[in-house]
Amino acid sequence: MNDILTHGRHLTGPFLIALDLLGTFVFALSGAAAAVKSKLDLFGLMVLAFAAGNAGGISRDLLIGAVPPAAIADWSYVGVSVLAGFAVFFWYPTIARLTNPVLWFDAMGLAFFAVAGAQKALVHGINPVMAALLGMFTGIGGGMLRDVLVVEIPVVLRADLYALAALAAATVVAVGHVLHVPPIATTIVGGILCFALRYMAIQHGWHLPTAWPLRGQRRESNAPDSRPDGRRS
Repeated sequence: MNDILTHGRHLTGPFLIALDLLGTFVFALSGAAAAVKSKLDLFGLMVLAFAAGNAGGISRDLLIGAVPPAAIADWSYVGVSVLAGFAVFFWYPTIARLTNPVLWFDAMGLAFFAVAGAQKALVHGINPVMAALLGMFTGIGGGMLRDVLVVEIPVVLRADLYALAALAAATVVAVGHVLHVPPIATTIVGGILCFALRYMAIQHGWHLPTAWPLRGQRRESNAPDSRPDGRRS
């Protein structure tokens, strides 16, 4: 148990690494699926899978001083990214049966990375407020780079309950740390909360209030009141 909990407040050891790898794998799936949609070749697919799966974690590790970043120091991160890339390359027709698989993989990866990012920041002595922000940044980093590489407006700028969902999950972890709640409990609750918020945003068009355009102006299709899957809320 000491390998998992440090002073009863930090989640570390194999459990934290597993969360990080799960987030890497699912985000890599989203990157590879986006590559297929953009008609990239196998090499481009692998590049996008690695970028989506590891950009957030690398940025987080650099900011908290965990160098070299885990994605560079440990071959497992490259391995799960390549595995995800090949899975999408060979079985994309099956994966594509999901309604917009990129969004669903993205939602799962966001949940894993938001809680793992906050937990790792706390382990490295970052104060809880900044740990929550770093958890959010870990969650949104890979998706932002993925969208930029396929020349799309990042989903974090199109969906109000994207960064907010990641921040909510990371905040649960940070508040639990301050209140001495077992970190496994806050990790599970935070992850479920993040995925639930993204689910409601994707399925039901949940979003924050937006400013109204000038009278007589039509809103563009990619305005904030549009859902990430292209349907109007």
